[in-house]
Amino acid sequence: MTQLPHPTATPNADVRKLDHFYDGEWRKPLSGQYIEVIDPSSGRLFSTCARGDAADIAAAVASAQQGFRAWYALQPVERARKMARLAALIEARADELAMMESLDTGKPLKVALGDVLTCARYFEFFSGVADKQHGEVIPATNEHFMYSVREPYGVTGHIIPWNGPITQAGRGAAPALCAGNSVILKPAEQTPATTLELASMAMEAGFPAGALNVITGYGPEAGKALADHQGVRRISFTGSVQTGRAVLHQAADRIIPATVELGGKSPFIVFEDAHLPRAAQLARKAFVFNSGQICSAGTRLLVQRRVADAFTQQLVEELRKVSIGAGVEDKDIGPVISNEQLERVREYVDIGNREGATLAFGGGRPASVPHEGYFIEPTLFTGVSNQMRIAREEIFGPVGVIIPFDTEEEAIAMANDSEYGLAAAVWTSDIARAHRCANELQAGQVYVNDYQPIGVEAPFGGYKNSGYGREKGLASLHDYTQLKTVIVRHA
Repeated sequence: MTQLPHPTATPNADVRKLDHFYDGEWRKPLSGQYIEVIDPSSGRLFSTCARGDAADIAAAVASAQQGFRAWYALQPVERARKMARLAALIEARADELAMMESLDTGKPLKVALGDVLTCARYFEFFSGVADKQHGEVIPATNEHFMYSVREPYGVTGHIIPWNGPITQAGRGAAPALCAGNSVILKPAEQTPATTLELASMAMEAGFPAGALNVITGYGPEAGKALADHQGVRRISFTGSVQTGRAVLHQAADRIIPATVELGGKSPFIVFEDAHLPRAAQLARKAFVFNSGQICSAGTRLLVQRRVADAFTQQLVEELRKVSIGAGVEDKDIGPVISNEQLERVREYVDIGNREGATLAFGGGRPASVPHEGYFIEPTLFTGVSNQMRIAREEIFGPVGVIIPFDTEEEAIAMANDSEYGLAAAVWTSDIARAHRCANELQAGQVYVNDYQPIGVEAPFGGYKNSGYGREKGLASLHDYTQLKTVIVRHA
């Protein structure tokens, strides 16, 4: 059983107090308890959020069931217009939401702004699909007319992580709403602010009460209750493998579908014919962006031996350029999310040293930032084998490892020798090799001479322990609809 902190005392008057949002209104937690939300850039109290439990979830589900009936009763084109209106409202308030997201997560303002605009794009993209969900006419006998339709599940529950709260909220809510479902979002207790604001803005956009709801709280309390509730007919979870397994057990017990996007240890393969300066620049982004707190971060840098030294030198020069500071200072990267996460990353740096890897860059606390913040330098190890813990386990911090290889076959074998399979990259000027590698890599997304270049249109999800189901793109709509076949005898 996960040990939870004690509820906080009544917050000071100058600390923002965040309640739940459901049934179209702000709602206080039924227990009266709140959770402290810390600004990771300073380590100081930023706000408090409601500590939801099973009772709050039950109230939100009742709201969402009514919201589903009202939302699905609308003509698809009306749902589309309201989603487009919400996208426009998000864009209009982008700077304000970015500041909120930056304070909550510690990420630089420019990164937070990009996340906000991506959230708006999700609602814009799926608004264009809401009235275009087609079934099929199925050839049968001369005496029958057979057709299929796609229908929503009803209430969908979404447990979202702290590394990209507003993008993750949009990524799950937009396709679910597009399909005609109502939504309950459970954001991470560390980063609730923008998700709550999104639900409030949906009312401004004309959504019926209960169509989009947010309950905040701890995973073992609010998250577990959401997955357990009989009124929730589909679950989406993004987070750790361990918690994902628990959510899947709950879904299996209730015989409901689930989409899970879990961990990653993505390979970034650099062949000797690659454009090394560009590869080094994108390698920095692959494992340093968002302080390395991305499931699909390219943290395993597999580099052909003949160019390994040259690539390492260029990557170290790229890492020297990375500026670090509080989110609102808008540097290249900010802190990691919490002191717990900081200690986890530092422990992996120690593990790498103990395993015999060579620390080529970073590994310590930067001297130029507040000691109270949860900052760590970008870190690069060389002399790494694919069997070391730092090459196999997800660190979720700005730590990359360089692993040399000799042949294409060896690179593919090492890349696939992982429990994860979320993303992969191939750097080469040989287009035939690029297609061969893309075909053989066990990953849900493969990038060639780039890293994470596409936004909401491309389906995203994992192989193996990285999960199953797909978010983003039109493919995600299939995960938020169920198929009904109608057979009519007319002879």
